[in-house]
Amino acid sequence: MHAPSNAGTPVRDALDGAITAIAAAGCETPRLDAELLLAHALGVGREQLLLDPDALVAGPAVRVFQDAVRRRAVGREPVAYIVGHRGFRRLQLAVDRRVLVPRPETELLVEVGLGLPAGARVLDVGTGSGAVALALKDERPDLQVSGSDISTAALELAQANAQALGLDVRWLHADLLTDVGEFDAILSNPPYVEESARPALAPEIVRHEPAGALFAGPDGLSVIRALLDQLAELPDVRFLGLEVGAGQAQPVAELTRAAGFDAIRFERDLARIQRVVFAERHRE
Repeated sequence: MHAPSNAGTPVRDALDGAITAIAAAGCETPRLDAELLLAHALGVGREQLLLDPDALVAGPAVRVFQDAVRRRAVGREPVAYIVGHRGFRRLQLAVDRRVLVPRPETELLVEVGLGLPAGARVLDVGTGSGAVALALKDERPDLQVSGSDISTAALELAQANAQALGLDVRWLHADLLTDVGEFDAILSNPPYVEESARPALAPEIVRHEPAGALFAGPDGLSVIRALLDQLAELPDVRFLGLEVGAGQAQPVAELTRAAGFDAIRFERDLARIQRVVFAERHRE
């Protein structure tokens, strides 16, 4: 970053310096990152930076921005953790190191949930920040939505998000489906990264995001297997949506079929990866 003068540094110069530092660190989207961090430091929308590139970065905002750029470039901390929020569907969610940063591909879980029958009882298993449960309740207020997590810290954040957004979602502390009650539909973005993939993951992920929400055994399917084992004993659950990793859709479909589901289909993300396995269980 350019050293600020006493009067401050123009937005365009502050951005140029930050972009250089963030790009040199190997981050994939240095311009977007720099703009989000500067907008946060100034307390303005990102579009304001583009509208007024000659505005000065001065006063306390200088140190806030410098610290944010350092955390991003040196520490490779996710931007969402630095600014404290992330957009998901129509919502702005508070996020921090207690939970995964919500990803665009996880919005596919919400999209399949939008097709559920009126008034369905839905449980978002491993809710984290509450992203899926809250977005679903926001867009389908008729649904009875709950979110569960084994992490009490994650549930505290999800509950705070629900309160801030004024959305009526019930929160449950539970290990998968143990003692959660009766539901018509289960949606889940479970841990699905195989342990062997750890060295190849970006520093943002392995250094900062909760490992318990990421890794699931040698093939990445240990949590999904456990969930489907439980679902095999819960015939009243008629709908299932699971986010999976690249190459996992077919083996997960087989596990899903073995648990008593049929009418299985896949939803692809923007990279054309089969990202969500959706299945129904038809009553005889």
